[in-house]
Amino acid sequence: QVQLVESGGGLVQPGGSLRLSCAASGGIFSLYTMDWYRQASGNERELVATITGGGMTNYVDSVKGRFTISRDNVINRVYLQMNNLQPGDTAVYYCKIRGTSYWGKGTLVTVSS
Repeated sequence: QVQLVESGGGLVQPGGSLRLSCAASGGIFSLYTMDWYRQASGNERELVATITGGGMTNYVDSVKGRFTISRDNVINRVYLQMNNLQPGDTAVYYCKIRGTSYWGKGTLVTVSS
């Protein structure tokens, strides 16, 4: 059974950085396209960044130039490096395997002074 566990969230001041991690177990991780989503209070879940098994990436416009998605297929992890964080980035961040119903439970990122 596939499991996804996110970590790395927390409280950060505007302009600060955080690195989220998603640990995957089960399945053949290197074959998966992985997504990072976020959901702010009262909003729908939003796709933020994607990385294919081969390392191709894509980002929503609002995070381009600030966020970087990466992966390590040896230890079955996907990361989201978030720089220059702003209050609008406050949300619960989730990782997901594209094309499946496998989600993690999320990690909360709060950007506030």
